Amino acid sequence: MTVNFLHRLCVSVLHGWLYKCAGIRWIMSEESGNVQTKPLKRVEEGNRESGENGHIRKKLKSDVEQTGDERKLPKRKVVLLLAYSGKGYYGMQRNAGSSQFKTIEDELVTALIKSGCIPDNHGDDMKKMSFQRCARTDKGVSAAGQVVSLKLWMIEDIKEKLNSNLPPQIRVLGLKRVTGGFNSKNSCDARTYSYMLPTLAFAPKDYGTENSTAFRLEPETLQRVNRLFGSYKGTHNFHNFTSQKAARDPSARRYITEMTCGEPFVRGGAEFAEITVRGQSFMMHQIRKMIGLVIAVVKGYSGDEVLKRSWGEEKVDVPKAPGLGLVLEKVHFDRYNKRFGGDGLHECLEWTEEEQAILAFKEEHIYPSIVETECQEGSMASWMATLPIHDFEATAKGAQDKDRGQDDDEGNGSDSAL
Repeated sequence: MTVNFLHRLCVSVLHGWLYKCAGIRWIMSEESGNVQTKPLKRVEEGNRESGENGHIRKKLKSDVEQTGDERKLPKRKVVLLLAYSGKGYYGMQRNAGSSQFKTIEDELVTALIKSGCIPDNHGDDMKKMSFQRCARTDKGVSAAGQVVSLKLWMIEDIKEKLNSNLPPQIRVLGLKRVTGGFNSKNSCDARTYSYMLPTLAFAPKDYGTENSTAFRLEPETLQRVNRLFGSYKGTHNFHNFTSQKAARDPSARRYITEMTCGEPFVRGGAEFAEITVRGQSFMMHQIRKMIGLVIAVVKGYSGDEVLKRSWGEEKVDVPKAPGLGLVLEKVHFDRYNKRFGGDGLHECLEWTEEEQAILAFKEEHIYPSIVETECQEGSMASWMATLPIHDFEATAKGAQDKDRGQDDDEGNGSDSAL
């Protein structure tokens, strides 16, 4: 009797204890034999609602995106090193709703979608992938070292897949991981451009252009050209070298660290030279006008003093050299490299390993395009024929107005100079 009573009591207690532990699963450790309990429902509810588990679930969702074929891939902020020949394109920046004016970014976005790097809807709204470019290059302008930043899915063989979906005159030459808050425009400390032109541009104004390929630049003339370009170094008010900038607008003051013309060389039977200019940032048309004014002075249309006068408050009629020949060579990230380049997690944004690929692209796509177009169309000779209509001695508000268009100043990291 006592035994039966004790048996029933033990069974009753055991049932009650099991009832209270409903929803608990028992896991026997294979190594120690210890019993562990883990909640089943409550973890799932925590993931759905709040608390530590919910936070973890949210974090994972932001770090991993799901593609159409249900693969989960990490989404990361990167920079792409781009090289392109701008011939046949209406500049770098994409113009939403203007598909008839194809740009470099149109081609890049299409390649990103086809390669599976971004969702289809990111092509319609580039802010969704935090897209930013270092410089807005104008119609027909090329680049050997353009850098864009964006978030994309880290698929395998990204560069190879992107290039397989890009035309030959646009190449992705490098890719690097960057910090989550990196912005290629705002993080850029300086930009270096080159401008390739026929040395005929520095011939006296009475020199005939019938046999333009015969002209050769004298060393003394090259020295004078470089003295004039050297005058641009430092900080000056360049309101006369862009459009829609008032003389007292603080943003018209720009800092130039280098501007020189290299030794002449012969291509396609004609003599060319390459001008290099580096500055913190540039405004729309600024570089082309800086070159145009020096050409006008060397050819004898104005005296040297016009450069200094152009930095004053009065309006000066500054001619704008052709866009052909302008190339974005390199963008510089000195501050970023100093802060993050040696942290063990990120790379310096230098492209030493890609230098050979950059040079090869220029030799195959950029230089031939500039030389062939110049020799066939004579854009520099045609532009020089317009120099006599400029009045370099008087103010010329009317002449400035005809140049006006969209201002390409992007603030601290503005770019375009075109």
